Order: sequence, then C-alpha cells, then structure tokens
Amino acid sequence: MTPLIKVNHLSKAYSDLKAVDDLSFTVNQGDVYGFLGQNGAGKSTTIRMLLTLIAPSSGDIEIFGMNLKQHRHDILRQIGAVIERPDLYKYLSAFENLSLFAKMSGCKLTRKQLLDQLEVVGLEQRAFSKVRTFSQGMKQRLGLAVALVHDPKLIILDEPTNGLDTQGIADVRNLILHLSRHQGKTVVVSSHLLSEIELIAERMLIIDKGRKIVEGSVKDLFDPRSMLVELELVNASEMLPALTASKWHSFLKEERKAIWIFQMDKNEVPAFTKDMVQMGAGIISLQPKHSLEDYFLSLTTANQHVDDFTN
Repeated sequence: MTPLIKVNHLSKAYSDLKAVDDLSFTVNQGDVYGFLGQNGAGKSTTIRMLLTLIAPSSGDIEIFGMNLKQHRHDILRQIGAVIERPDLYKYLSAFENLSLFAKMSGCKLTRKQLLDQLEVVGLEQRAFSKVRTFSQGMKQRLGLAVALVHDPKLIILDEPTNGLDTQGIADVRNLILHLSRHQGKTVVVSSHLLSEIELIAERMLIIDKGRKIVEGSVKDLFDPRSMLVELELVNASEMLPALTASKWHSFLKEERKAIWIFQMDKNEVPAFTKDMVQMGAGIISLQPKHSLEDYFLSLTTANQHVDDFTN
C-alpha cells in the first residue's frame, strides 16, 4: 500500500492543555480510514492541522509525498473537506451553491457536470430547490458535493453524521463507500461512533486525550479470535529488556508508561501470564478485553453515555 498521509510525532498545545500529544499514523492510498475518539479527544484539532487551519506545536505532516508546511498550496488543491456542518447559502439552490463554490475553487464546470455531481450525492431531483428547504442530511450531502467539486484525491470528513437521523446517517455512509469503491477516493472520517467506523472503514485509529491508543485494520481489530490484553506493571521500565528478548514482544501493540497493551489469541493468555510472572513482572492488573468496543470504552474518558458509542 502507498502511504497518502504520514503523520509523525504531531503535537498541539494550548497553554497547559495538550490537545494532541505525540500522535503518529499513516493513511494508505484508497483507504476509508476511521479516526475514532470521544468528543474532545483531539480529532478535530488533528484534522485542522491536516488542513493547515491551525499550526502544530511540533511534528511533521506529509501528504502526497510532500511536506505540508513546504507545499501547502499544492497539497490543499488535491483535498476536499467538510468540517462539522457545511457552510452553505440557504437562499440559493443546490445547483447555485455548487456552481458558486466551483467558481471559487477555480473550476470551470458545465451545467451537465454540476448536475452530474449532484446526482453522485443523490440530490439530482432537488437540484433547483432552495437549500433552506433541505433536511440536515441533504445539506450534508450537498456539502460533500461542494468538497468534491474540484475532483480531489483525498477527502477529509469531520463527524459527517453529527445531528443526522437514521436515514441521513445511512445516506452519508453509502456515499462514502461509493466514493471509495467506485471513484477511488481516499477518505478520512472522524467519528465518536464505533459502529459507524466498523461499517465503512478498512483501517482505523483510536485516540484519547490526544494520544494514540491503537491503530490497525478494522478486520483485525474486530477479529473475535484476537484479544487485546492490558497489562499494568509496577516495574515496566525494568521489564522492557526481558520483554524485548521474549516472543511476546511481537504481540506488543502499545506502550504507555506503566501500561502495556498486547494483541493475541485468547488461548495464549494463560501462557503469556505465566511467562510474565516467571520473567519477574510486578503485575498490578492484567485485563483481557473481549471486543474492541469494550476496549474503547475502558480506555476513553467516558463522560458521555455508552449509547453515544453504540448507536
């Protein structure tokens, strides 16, 4: 797979608040990449740095093989984005909005091309209706049409299903899948809904308090044969050389000070526990997580109702 986005040790601090903390991840060309985290986890801050709306405190971003800071204009020409709710002119029609934004983007599109774009997002029957008559789901789809008007290679969507009803969520989900499968677009989708990311993404990243928790393919992370094991130690730094020399090092997915997170088949957990004790691990706790949902809920700072993650 060819990396389209490479983020290395990205951080953003506001006074004493670290909104994004040493974040690294890779998005491959053609991915629908899920960017998952609770509200306030740092998703929107990261996306705004990808779009150069805010500057990082430290770290590097590379998109299309180019450094974002050095090649900002060349990169942004190839990106379409919808950040939260799309900003549309409600007293103009869908066609007029799209035509206006096309001109602002420097695109010379024919009437047919504009109507074809509205057809892609399912608005061809409402092309000449005023936006003020649209449902929130229809506005979201028009916002996506605006983001696509210059035929970008990369599409970034920040919480695209927020505030939508069940049908609106399904419409946006189907559109994202269409863009990936039939138009070959790379799509980055941020959400706090685990179930939505599971349905559309090939790969995903979970963050909490600005830090990466886990990254990988959705298929592997949701594989019922694999289990995530959280091991908390009193002597993690002392144990690291012994772990590195053992077979269990290849199972290590994340290291966060006193907490190590491993991924393995559930049948390997007893042998893993026995080996850790024999190696001298001072175990405070060892917690197998039977699903990614359990794992996500246990690691994120849950100030929201569980339904937020499972609807």
